[in-house]
Formats: sequence, C-alpha cells, structure tokens
Amino acid sequence: MAVIKRAELTMVDLKPKVERTDAIQAFVSQETPILRLTDADGNVGTGYSYTIGSGGPAIISLLRETLLPKLMGREAEEIGGIWQDLLFSTHATSVGPITSLSLACIDTALWDLRCRRANLPLWRLAGGVKQSVPLYTTEGGWLQLPQEALVADAVAMKDAGFTGAKIKIGKPTIAEDRSRLAAVKEAVGDAFRVKVDANQSFDLAEAIRRADMLADVGIDWFEEPMRADDIGAHQVLAQRSRVPIAVGESMYSLSQFKDYLERGACHIVQADVARVGGITPWLKIAHMAEAFNVPVCPHFLMELHVALVCAVPNAPTLEYIPQLDDVTRKPMNVKNGFAIPSDEPGLGIDWDWEAIGRLSDPGHNVCVTS
Repeated sequence: MAVIKRAELTMVDLKPKVERTDAIQAFVSQETPILRLTDADGNVGTGYSYTIGSGGPAIISLLRETLLPKLMGREAEEIGGIWQDLLFSTHATSVGPITSLSLACIDTALWDLRCRRANLPLWRLAGGVKQSVPLYTTEGGWLQLPQEALVADAVAMKDAGFTGAKIKIGKPTIAEDRSRLAAVKEAVGDAFRVKVDANQSFDLAEAIRRADMLADVGIDWFEEPMRADDIGAHQVLAQRSRVPIAVGESMYSLSQFKDYLERGACHIVQADVARVGGITPWLKIAHMAEAFNVPVCPHFLMELHVALVCAVPNAPTLEYIPQLDDVTRKPMNVKNGFAIPSDEPGLGIDWDWEAIGRLSDPGHNVCVTS
C-alpha cells in the first residue's frame, strides 16, 4: 500500500460525431475532466468524469480548491474511507451533479490504481461475474432523425448482432411517436428489443397515455418518462404501466435509488458511474438493486460501464454510445453485438496521452502534490 503523492488534472471537450437531440436538449459537447493520481511507489491510476455542454470548469474548481488537497497523503487503498470523507467535506453542496461528478474523477482513478497494483482488470476485481455483455444502441435513435433513418440504423444494428436499440420519444403528438416506433418494430421484428427514452419530458397524465401506446407497440422499456425528483408520480406510473419503467441517469446518490426501489417506483435502474460519484457508490447501487430483484442498466460511459456490468449478476445489457474514441488508442472491444471487457489491469481504457495533450485546455490544467 502507498499514499497519494501527486494529482494531475486536465479537461478535454469531446464533440459528438453525430447530432444528438432529445426531447429537452441537444448535445454539442462532452466536457471530460481526466485525473491521474500517483502514489509513493510510482504507480499511476487514471479516472475521469464528464458533463454535457456545461459545468466542466465547476468540476475543475471543486477538485482543485477542495477535494484534491484533501486527498494528498491519503492511503490509496482506503477507497471507501476516502469517498466518505470527501463527500462529507462537501456536504454543503451534496447531493448534486457537480459534487458527484467531481468525486467520480477521484474514485475512478483510485480504482484504476487499485487494479493496476493488483495486476487485475476492473471487471474481475469488482466481481468477475461474466466475460461479455449484449449491447443495445442509442446512437442511431435521436429525436431529430427522420423515420427512415431510425429504421435503417435499427436494421443495421440487428444485422451486426446487437440485441436492441433505443429510440428517443417526445414528439408533439403521440401519433408521431407511435408511427416512428411502429415502423422500427415492423422492420426488425419482435426479437430485437426496442426501448424508448423521453428524457423527463412528460407529466404524469401524458406519461400514462404514452405508456399505453408503448405497450401496444411492444416496447421493451420506458426511460425517464418524468422529472427524476417526482418519485410519487413514478410510483403511480410504475403500478399502471404495462411497460417497465427505467430511471437513474439523473439521480446522484445511493439514497435516491433506495427511495425508488423501496416504493416500487421503477423496474430498471440506470445508475451512471460518474453521476453517482464513482465506482464505489455504483457497486452499492447495483447490489442494492439486486436485493430488490431489479436489473441495473447503466446510462452512457460504455467504456467504463462495460467492466462494471460484467462484475455484477443483475446487469443484462449495455448502452452503446461511443464517447472516448478521440482520446483512446483503441475502442471498446465489440464482437457480434457483444461488448467484451479488457483483461488489462485497470479500468480497461487505453488512454492516448498525446491526443489528450493536444485536445486539452491548458487553462484547466491542475497539479497538486504533497
């Protein structure tokens, strides 16, 4: 074991390769803070986080001014204690996205460091349940795409071995959403599982109406139908809907997931490792969901989530949206529609430091030492 001696922080803004528009927003950038921690033995662990279009400088500031100075000199293997102490040190700003996304930078770097010291890949060290996971794609299902493009992408992904696709919904009329979904279902058949995502755009009455339509079309799950903080409305919807209700990408703490599970307000949890504060809380959420016999199907960050979903028994599928291609030397390993976690020690992400240096903003570079 060894103490943390050095932290190096930078940020790159990764522009999506395709237009990404949903019912409430368009994704024009992915601000991605990247953190390297070095221990007293010279071992290095790398972690990261992200925002969609704004908030990155706030994460850099919280890390630079508050969290990284408190991390220096801590024993690197005491990951759980470090996470709790850093969370408490920011209690005035918790629970919320900036704090959780900042904690995730540190926590993922510490797990990478632990895996490298142990000479094990994350998927084995965190549980080692399975060696691959089926993929569903979201990248061809954005709301701005015409119906024929949705159909063409779903057919292509089915032919590539993917098990399903997610389509964004939230068109002005229920008839528009129905037409688009029905066309995709007709093209791919019942075995290809079509999911939908409303991105919190409906109220309860409209969510109930759309859920009835989705059940008639044969949709696999109904994601983020309403505002994430309205647990009562989700409880009502979950009890009435014939389509499973999925939530979690806009939740930031273990306790929020606990409340949903206790009240039967969802059927699928979609904990995002960055938005909940890192691997340490993500594993707690996944195991808690398992106790409720509820699957965990994480949001985004496939390059990191692939190891985590292969570490737990209740993660049946992984979302395909590439994020890190511009700053890694090789993409996530995909074969016949299945994602395969890396067997290399660490998180399984092969960072391209030359590209990171070229794309990073020097104004956000931070170095803290003890």
